[in-house]
Amino acid sequence: MAKQRSLVLITVDCLRADHVGFLGYERPTTPFLDELAAKSCVFTEALATGSPTYYSFPGILASRYPLALGRENIGLSPGESTLATRLKQAGYRTAAFTAGNPYLSDRFGYHTGFDHFEDFSQSLKSTGSAAPPVAGKITFFNRRIAKACHKLPPLGAAYDEAYFRYTSWKVLNSHSIDELRPYSSADKVVNSASSWLEQGRDSPFFLWLHFMDAHAPYFPAREALNQMGTPFDGRRIRYLNLWWNRHDLKASSFSAHVGDVMYLYDAGIRWVDSQIQRLTNQLRALQLWDNCVLALTADHGEEFLDHGGRFHKTSSLAQELIHVPLLIREPGMSSQAANTPFSLLNLAPTLLDSLEVGAPNSFRGKSYWSEKTERDSIAISECVANCNNPYLKGKRVGPRLLALRLRQHKLVFDFESSTDRLFDLERDPRELHPLPRDHSKPIRCRLLEAARKHLAEAANSNADLKIASRVRGLPLQTSRQLEVPKACPSPALIEVPV
Repeated sequence: MAKQRSLVLITVDCLRADHVGFLGYERPTTPFLDELAAKSCVFTEALATGSPTYYSFPGILASRYPLALGRENIGLSPGESTLATRLKQAGYRTAAFTAGNPYLSDRFGYHTGFDHFEDFSQSLKSTGSAAPPVAGKITFFNRRIAKACHKLPPLGAAYDEAYFRYTSWKVLNSHSIDELRPYSSADKVVNSASSWLEQGRDSPFFLWLHFMDAHAPYFPAREALNQMGTPFDGRRIRYLNLWWNRHDLKASSFSAHVGDVMYLYDAGIRWVDSQIQRLTNQLRALQLWDNCVLALTADHGEEFLDHGGRFHKTSSLAQELIHVPLLIREPGMSSQAANTPFSLLNLAPTLLDSLEVGAPNSFRGKSYWSEKTERDSIAISECVANCNNPYLKGKRVGPRLLALRLRQHKLVFDFESSTDRLFDLERDPRELHPLPRDHSKPIRCRLLEAARKHLAEAANSNADLKIASRVRGLPLQTSRQLEVPKACPSPALIEVPV
């Protein structure tokens, strides 16, 4: 086992594929990863199995579709085989460091298979949302005024703007950037991971790190802002986050500052890049790098008005949300490119293949390195529409969204409206113009048949895991626990999925 390769899996929350340099982005968000990509296999069309986090990670770690255990079940099932459990069985030391995402906690089974699991949930903080101040006489008085003003739309809009400026003033003058950042930054995650790495060097290891620096609210480290040349002071950064989180404006109104918000998002990516470089330097210093496989990807992307939305709510499976970066580096590898759609369902089997460890029979995906893998297979993504708070059972059992992707075409099903739309991504990469129903009939028929097969398999499989998930999820259904999840930053933030 001393010569067995080790594995580092890095996942970055909200990292869209078109915001990394090795996939063509112009801003210097990923200089280190760009260098690493020159010695890696880069998957230019990697696709998440769902969005947001709770619909993507079952595909990444357990190689199964997110709704395969039923729409009501969230997370990994007790007893489910995962990348971590398989490597632990193979004799690996295993550790996970996730920067505070509440849906990647032991509550949802993500600790399974790890000798050491640290989710930084104790460091979660309240965020500076645009919500009103704490309830009291002033708030009650303002609500009475708001109700009266909104009877006349122009007066209501004026009141909303005035009240936003009032709440902004309170936050801008009472909180620092560090106080408003809800998640642990990448440097703290890497510090903990580095300490763990030093504890044992004689056996192979599996290390998983999940970073939240690109996740809203966007409060990047000052060093990253300097690296990106972003000329914003703390007050401006606080204002932009408050403004971007408003719920009283039309989508068109947000275009005024979307570019500035994107600068903050990009700075968060740059900070992750610099900390990944620091981690690899530590692996080199410990003489572990030359026998280490490293994979970097994201659970999903982020929307910046691409289709009129913000953040990553479960009302869409558009490319900005499911197209994610993916690179896999193996010792001695030269530059490679995989240019066909690659579902993250296949990531765990591919990584196990890189380590020469057999994949569990329950894994639905296949290794990219296998000669039997079809290079023109269909990549499937799914979620429950508008499930932006899975702690609420009623949200988890809503209608499904389903997307199926071939090289050039993508078919999106909306089960709530009983509609389907076919896109030609080569001619229409922004997915703005669905093809007429009589267009590309052979492609449409192939994707329709794949959708039918996918739904049938989900309905008739995994009975034991479904039952185990339902039993594990029973405590989530109590009203007391649903009000404020133990590992959630604040009720205001729950509305924005992580």
